[in-house]
Amino acid sequence: MQELHDAPLAPLTTFRLGGPAARLVTATTDEEVTEAVRAADAGGTPLLVVGGGSNLVIADEGFAGTALRIDTTGFHLEGTRLELAAGENWSEAVARTVEAGLAGVECMAGIPGSAGATPIQNVGAYGQEVSSTITEVVAYDRRSGETVTIPAAECGFSYRHSRFKADPTRFVVLRVRFGLEDAGGLSAPLRYAETARALGVETGERVPLERARETVLKLRAGKGMVLDPEDHDTWSAGSFFTNPVLTETEHAAFLARVAERLGPDAAPPAYPAGDGLVKTSAAWLIDRAGFAKGHGDGPARISTKHTLALTNRGSATTADLLALAREVRDGVREAFGVTLVNEPVTVGCSL
Repeated sequence: MQELHDAPLAPLTTFRLGGPAARLVTATTDEEVTEAVRAADAGGTPLLVVGGGSNLVIADEGFAGTALRIDTTGFHLEGTRLELAAGENWSEAVARTVEAGLAGVECMAGIPGSAGATPIQNVGAYGQEVSSTITEVVAYDRRSGETVTIPAAECGFSYRHSRFKADPTRFVVLRVRFGLEDAGGLSAPLRYAETARALGVETGERVPLERARETVLKLRAGKGMVLDPEDHDTWSAGSFFTNPVLTETEHAAFLARVAERLGPDAAPPAYPAGDGLVKTSAAWLIDRAGFAKGHGDGPARISTKHTLALTNRGSATTADLLALAREVRDGVREAFGVTLVNEPVTVGCSL
């Protein structure tokens, strides 16, 4: 287990932002992870768990505690059952499932970060979410001091949410188990219209797994959502805001604001979200509120490829990023009465 003091955290995040940690521990086994967590808890030391760093916004002042970098490895496949160590690179793991001819996560190709982060955020893209294939999560329970196995039904999964996100100081994910599908080399039924269009098929159809993965990677790359050190449009956390989920009353008020601002023929995206709820598009809101691709005149700007990504153009600070995020959030709220919520986790700072 490696230990550093006054260690830079910015290089461990996709934003490349944030100050140093008082102490940085890198753990390569589950035992080292639990040992580091127990030691921090016993000493009353603040703890920050870092995986792939693709969902973190760290304050410029850094973190006055122990940052625990989970660098565990393990890809175990038995039939259609997959177990990933928390530190496994998610995108690489997806590629390996496709190579094995198994469906269920292929449309989440190219998502940066580690496997252990996926259940926390209920990561998803292009019509798939990990909650649809996760069977169990193995985690260290800081309350009981024991390693526990949590069935998917007890993970509290919802849109970009879980019990792990709701109670972030309790569990540290060690391993994630999935149940995939052997569909004879074909993908899961395509649920996302953009993906189906790009593949030239109808939603609900299946296509060869590798075609689905390659198509998603191309779509993501076109939006700056595949990491590239030379492309500042990828110096981001991907989608910075979640898509708003509105009650029927809120949705009616929203439509009235849209008609008032854009005219009666304006039709914002609307998707059923269960129990009388409607999900709309954060990217649509940002664009229609007047924030175009590339918006900003400082070192933090909206991506030139996608309005939903806020980016570090190379010399930004976290303060620069948060100022841009507040500008966008407040502008959307003023235009449409909808308050956007940040998707990445903020550490030592907030909107």
